[in-house]
Amino acid sequence: MLLDTSMAFNAPLKTIIAVVGLGYVGLPLLVELSKNFESIGYDINLQRVADLQKGQDTNREIDDAELKKSSARFSSLEADLKLCNLIIVTVPTPVDDKNQPDLTPLKKSMSTIARHLKKNDVIVLESTVYPGVTENICGAILEEESGLVCNQDFFIGYSPERVNPGDRTNTIDCITKVVSAQNNEVLNYLAYIYGSINNQNIFKAKTIKAAEAAKVIENAQRDINIAFINEITKILNSENIQIYDVLEASKTKWNFLDFKPGLVGGHCIGVDPYYLTFYSEKMGVSPDVIAAGRSTNDSMSKYISDYITKNLRAHNKDAKRILLLGFTFKENVNDVRNTKVYELYGSLKAEGFDVGVYDPFINQDHLSEYPDLVMQDIQNGLKYDLVALCVPHNIFSEKRDYYLSSFLNEDGVIFDLKAAWKRDGESGLLGNSYFTL
Repeated sequence: MLLDTSMAFNAPLKTIIAVVGLGYVGLPLLVELSKNFESIGYDINLQRVADLQKGQDTNREIDDAELKKSSARFSSLEADLKLCNLIIVTVPTPVDDKNQPDLTPLKKSMSTIARHLKKNDVIVLESTVYPGVTENICGAILEEESGLVCNQDFFIGYSPERVNPGDRTNTIDCITKVVSAQNNEVLNYLAYIYGSINNQNIFKAKTIKAAEAAKVIENAQRDINIAFINEITKILNSENIQIYDVLEASKTKWNFLDFKPGLVGGHCIGVDPYYLTFYSEKMGVSPDVIAAGRSTNDSMSKYISDYITKNLRAHNKDAKRILLLGFTFKENVNDVRNTKVYELYGSLKAEGFDVGVYDPFINQDHLSEYPDLVMQDIQNGLKYDLVALCVPHNIFSEKRDYYLSSFLNEDGVIFDLKAAWKRDGESGLLGNSYFTL
């Protein structure tokens, strides 16, 4: 239930917005908001800010031409936050090495904001969290470190991000935006601000906790659905029944959910369910289904490695060299955070194969967290006994023959994880050496 305050929120005559965190979520949001409001993008990554000031988005989410036209200002000076009366936080919320929520970036951003917080300011969190974080953790930090009173001197809200990296259809100006706040005045204010970028396509959540929960279950639901298909894939493969043949038949039913098998990594679907399991256990409820889905999906790198090994050695028992096409966590982005292709790489190496990786979306500079991995050069002339299409970037379909002729041995084998080349395989263009799950 929304609370009334003893000191009512007064919408500012002029809203000046700061977006804290300029990654895949923050930058597109900032660019859209800057079309209607004076806006500042703040990030502690000096190189990121410098690139954006030059009109360059190395994440490839915003075209350089659009970025250069934007009126948004980019800054790494925290004092600039004092100029703003609406601050939107879009920093990462990862997990630690024990898969527990790591709120360190979020807490640090709140401490930074608290140093410059003023009366009547509104702070909105977009990062994925479990219910209660916005009010009980963020609100508490802001209160303690600013000396102001939450929901009286300043106000907080939550609006879950729904950014899908690489998606040029479901962009922030085209989707429903959920907003929530501590009181009706702030709720209506946030609906007005966010509604300015998506033609007022706004859903007002009943409470902040409801909005937080809505976000975290969206990704957990996808994780569980993919886990189901991954488990079915394992079952069917034991009888040499191809999962994609089954899915093509099943999805002719009007209410069948069309999920595909594969690797589940990245910083959303592969991470957010752990926030829900943490919260569930905190509430004394055993998250059996959620945990089982995570376990199934986390097992797929080893399963696919074993599957490749079995099929490759059946074709050529002396095969030594494997190339993985694609290393990012999903297609058509350059984001390598929590990519499960790295686990596949390690598993195949453990089987004794000489494994290379090629991905035209990234270069060696992207691989600081994978120091043992060296990207292959398409010009080096090396040929492989198996080429595995792990991440179906569009360019791999558009220039399929070029990549295969560049990398594949004459009697080599092709593994297509997502069946992106399946139709060509069925028509015989890829020959009998093609296989998928």
